[in-house]
Amino acid sequence: MKPISFLLNGVQHNLTVDETRMLLWVLRDDLGLTGTKFGCGEAVCGACTVLIDNEAVRACFTPMSAVGGKRVVTIEGLAHDDRLHPVQEAFVKHVGFQCGYCTSGMIMGAHAMLLKNAKPTRAQIVEGMEPHLCRCGAHVRIVQAIESASAAMAGGAR
Repeated sequence: MKPISFLLNGVQHNLTVDETRMLLWVLRDDLGLTGTKFGCGEAVCGACTVLIDNEAVRACFTPMSAVGGKRVVTIEGLAHDDRLHPVQEAFVKHVGFQCGYCTSGMIMGAHAMLLKNAKPTRAQIVEGMEPHLCRCGAHVRIVQAIESASAAMAGGAR
């Protein structure tokens, strides 16, 4: 057990945890943030994607030792003042989900991608979202949602 301090969704957390324990389980079991989903447990599907210092990472494969002193953002941390983040709004508007299981990871991955490239092309969006699996086949609507979010964040509309 080791003390680990980090900023989670804008709030400082100081936990004493096994530093080899995966971030996903600390978020879900210890902190009650269940928006981050367990999918494959192998860092392949993307359902557990969160941001650490604005980089998309797989929480199921990220040990707590990698979190100390960092800024972690989960799906619960995107909305502010009772307003959805533009990426969240776009996913709702374009119905960028079906069963919804992958949605939080997709949104977090899309958000991280837009932080790096505010105006991606459709091809860049498709490539950037390739590491995220959606078994329901909502890919076309997901791409549309990300295009819309990109435009909204730039002050326009699509």
